[in-house]
Amino acid sequence: MSGVCCVWCQISEPTTRTNKKGEIMVANLAINGGKKVRTIPFPQWPQWGNKEVELLEKVLKSGVWGTLGNEALSFADRFAKYQDAKYGISVHNGTISLELIIRGLNIGYGDEVIVPAYSFISTASSVAIAGATPVFIDIDPNTYNIDPTGIEEKITAKTKAIVVVHIGGRPCDMDKIIEIAHKRGLCVIEDAAHAHGSEWKGRKVGAIGDAGSFSFQNSKNVSCGEGGAIITNNYEHFKEFWHYHHSGRAYEMSSEFGGLVLMGTNARMAEWEAAVLNAQLDKLDEQIETRMKNVSYLNSKLKEFDFIRLLNEDERITRNSYHLYMVRYDSKKLGNLSRNKFISAMCAEGIPCSSGYVPLYKMDVFNSPNFRKSTGSETDYSKIYLPKTEEASYNEAIWFTGNMLLGTKEDMDDIIRAMEKISGNAEELA
Repeated sequence: MSGVCCVWCQISEPTTRTNKKGEIMVANLAINGGKKVRTIPFPQWPQWGNKEVELLEKVLKSGVWGTLGNEALSFADRFAKYQDAKYGISVHNGTISLELIIRGLNIGYGDEVIVPAYSFISTASSVAIAGATPVFIDIDPNTYNIDPTGIEEKITAKTKAIVVVHIGGRPCDMDKIIEIAHKRGLCVIEDAAHAHGSEWKGRKVGAIGDAGSFSFQNSKNVSCGEGGAIITNNYEHFKEFWHYHHSGRAYEMSSEFGGLVLMGTNARMAEWEAAVLNAQLDKLDEQIETRMKNVSYLNSKLKEFDFIRLLNEDERITRNSYHLYMVRYDSKKLGNLSRNKFISAMCAEGIPCSSGYVPLYKMDVFNSPNFRKSTGSETDYSKIYLPKTEEASYNEAIWFTGNMLLGTKEDMDDIIRAMEKISGNAEELA
């Protein structure tokens, strides 16, 4: 998401307008021509420095630019250990990492995988690309994560795994999910694309289930433009993931032109990406602490607004990396002002924010001929209705990006001031 949200952001000169009674009014809100709360950008993302340049130059001069070079292998090992896992594999994006995990767990055509409907499309499309059928489940509106209470009713004889998504960096209820999975003999796959460094009861996410998938795409808290990783504590799983990512070459016999060749594709990470990531990882802990500090301050202020509801606190979440800061908007508390109008007004004030995801089952892909051919599924996804997902998607959720949380206390005050200004002048938007 860019810092330019809408054309209103470019308007700063005050104007006059006529109210419903025909009276002339001076506009206060920037969306109507008033002065913006904020005219400078929030901290840029991605952020880089001399270390990235140094490591990129090192790769350039080494002559080894890909195919399991030192940077890619060292980053995979380092990142796995950082996330409390024994084994790691660097791949070229966070979509292929999910697909490789599903394939490596021997899940495919004829199988079903439970996934939350509130996520990026890769969470479900990776299941379908592997030949399995995604089964969508609703979210907990207090967390925006998968609702564990609805999982068991979706389990059938075809179910092989549960994909959980740590939305915005907030860990799911892993205790309940692992309990259900173990009872029903299912795998747990953690889509941790937002959650580098996040912790559940002191354990970093991604290594709690059978395997974890991470993204290093441009917006992510650890970024190299594109990139991904697989982590696991299970050596047998690791070997399966390995040969799938390395053109089918078995881990123990992975010579360039020989050895045991199995099913696989080429998803190896380039040295350029890994070099940047090795530098980026050095910054992560400090950035997480800054984000958490700023969120704590925002929460203390925003809880005073009755039209803003914060996501639930959970003492089992010992660390949240806050790729996103998400709040719940209640239009009834602000004169039935729609969420989308509120967001447009915030953007106009110089505070970029968005409405986030739409339900995955609303996307055409899940009723397309390609999807049917890949999965064999005859499910009519257009008939699915998950009320909590739809409420979050269409009426309630407001997202602020993680780069904003790297700012100062004064930057956070601008977010608060914009909300105060809009709530105090909401009649202008009626």
